Amino acid sequence: MKSIYEIQQYLKQFGTIIYIGDRIADLELMEAEIKELYQSQLIEPKEYATALLVLRQEIQFLKEKE
Repeated sequence: MKSIYEIQQYLKQFGTIIYIGDRIADLELMEAEIKELYQSQLIEPKEYATALLVLRQEIQFLKEKE
């Protein structure tokens, strides 16, 4: 997973579609969903780490931009 779009598509495989309208809130909710999937052992540690990295980088970028 190299982009937010890929993470969204990945979450769709588990029936999760996230859209609140606030980009940062969307990303934070995606992060929470990824953590929950990992804790439920539904995703591999590498996928978990990669998704968190991408999400946190995007959140940081958007917060700096404000």
